[in-house]
Amino acid sequence: MNRGREGDEPVLITEAAPSLLEQHDARKRRYIITMAVRAVCLILATVFYQILWVMAFFAILAIILPGIAVLVANDRPPKKARNAHRFRGDQTAVSGSAPLPRTAIAPNRIIDVD
Repeated sequence: MNRGREGDEPVLITEAAPSLLEQHDARKRRYIITMAVRAVCLILATVFYQILWVMAFFAILAIILPGIAVLVANDRPPKKARNAHRFRGDQTAVSGSAPLPRTAIAPNRIIDVD
């Protein structure tokens, strides 16, 4: 009873954020890639040592990339904004009914139950 699904992978029906482990793995992967690009820049700076401006470009890139790698690796995705469902005086409890007029709502009404 497969019901049109291909494979055994579950279908994602929510907009849940990736787990912390998945986020951490993605950040580690970005750090490793950035540092690998830095290593390539260092090698290219030594290869082009006779052409001063090309060597300077790769050397400056190799100096800047570790800081960028740390910033990117420590950056977590932003938290989703949560909308709090608060009662407002102009709302109704039953959908489809007309809202109560503002004067009909007693803001400081106290009911004693004895």
